[in-house]
Amino acid sequence: MKIKTAEEKPEEKILEAALEVVIEKTICGTRMHLIAGRAGMVQSNLHYYYKTKNDLMLALQRKVLKRCLEIRERLKIDAKDSLEDQLGVFIKQKLEFIVREQEYDFAEIDFWVQGHINPEIQTAFASSFEGWRREIGEMLDKYAPDLPEQKREYLPYLIVSALEGASMQYLIDKGRFDVEEYFKFCKDIIIKAMKE
Repeated sequence: MKIKTAEEKPEEKILEAALEVVIEKTICGTRMHLIAGRAGMVQSNLHYYYKTKNDLMLALQRKVLKRCLEIRERLKIDAKDSLEDQLGVFIKQKLEFIVREQEYDFAEIDFWVQGHINPEIQTAFASSFEGWRREIGEMLDKYAPDLPEQKREYLPYLIVSALEGASMQYLIDKGRFDVEEYFKFCKDIIIKAMKE
């Protein structure tokens, strides 16, 4: 008996189809029949795995977050045990999303928008941001343990804002700035702010 790989699992096929449809139609314009058609199944089969569109969108949101974490874990393997390299892990992960895996970044932005009208998506999105800030805070505690309390509190918010802000600006106006240079500049500013 052949064991199914992740790519062959119906749930993964559905989530890939959902991501494609969300990129084309946005979350508001996404319909279950469009996802079913893209996944090559009938809508009743889709409902076997995800009872509602909201259930499917929450699963897709988890998939986007999982992809962020996978990239970050891969980047940590080669990162040196230093503040600059560990900060670079977060920057490189966001850069990879923006440049190589834009579909995830577009979906992430759409989830942010949906969070204004859907409390479940808002809660899940807020939780993912909290996890991001917590991970950055842990990095700061390890590599900059003497940070003043206010800097320690606000730097995770600042870093997340700089990363997410790059996504929104770059994806809407790609030719406007060099995103790699932007991130180098951000990294320099963040490290300088920590030392002042």
